Amino acid sequence: MTTTAPAAVRPLWHAFMPPLFVVLWASGFAVTKLGMAFAEPFTFLLIRFVITAVLLLAIALATRAPWPQSWTGAAHIAVVGVLLQAVYLGGVYAAIAVGIPAGVSALVVGLQPIITAVIVGPLLGEKVGPPQWVGLILGFAGVFLVLWQKLDFGSGHLGGIAWNLLGLVGITAATLYQKRYCAGMDWRTGGVIQYAAGAAAVLPPMLTLETGHVVWTRDLFIAYGWLIFVLSIGAVSLLGWLIRHGAASRVASLFYLVPPTAALMGWVLFGETLGPLALIGLAVTVAGVVLTNRR
Repeated sequence: MTTTAPAAVRPLWHAFMPPLFVVLWASGFAVTKLGMAFAEPFTFLLIRFVITAVLLLAIALATRAPWPQSWTGAAHIAVVGVLLQAVYLGGVYAAIAVGIPAGVSALVVGLQPIITAVIVGPLLGEKVGPPQWVGLILGFAGVFLVLWQKLDFGSGHLGGIAWNLLGLVGITAATLYQKRYCAGMDWRTGGVIQYAAGAAAVLPPMLTLETGHVVWTRDLFIAYGWLIFVLSIGAVSLLGWLIRHGAASRVASLFYLVPPTAALMGWVLFGETLGPLALIGLAVTVAGVVLTNRR
């Protein structure tokens, strides 16, 4: 008589990682606006990346974290760092700096899950079935409904939209590239390489496009503290964990929940209104993400 081994059961805490990531990632938009009142976008990012790289280096050395076993592995991690830190964040920060409305920015970057799903099959061999496609479309529609009243596509914002499109390319490429080439990356040493590469990538635009002037205030220190410890170390490390443990299209779908979550944070913290259409959009977005993550 033979027995069949039971299927592996994921620990309960795994279920809390996706919503935790969404909340942490969404918090970055409000904190970014707070900090960027005192520094230009690439200057702001350069300081953030350098401090984060130094902190992660200290953690990696203290914990004797493993480094990549080859220069090729380190180069792959550096590519992700440039795409995720410099291209994605640089695009979003530059869009905010030129006055692009948060709704337009979130909607443009919200295309990422659909673009990921389109190219994930031939690139990574992942199958995106009909329920996932329906979920991806619903998710984007929900984000559109949530942000409808905040959208402004006036011609004066075309430059900001271009920056947002650059950020969209960065986050999409980073997700796919990391899934394929950096699955075994240690978050401590990998973070050192990623943020060092990101700092090197934002240095040229900072030197050529900005003055480098920074107004050091209490609010700026608060913004840096949150963005470095909670976002750069916490949320980005959690994103890498999610990419290693899930399909790229499913991980990408979580970004649909970021704009609605940010809108809810604005309602709770700043009294920003959420009309009936936005509430319907929240429900549609959640339904879309649920469908996308069906196994």
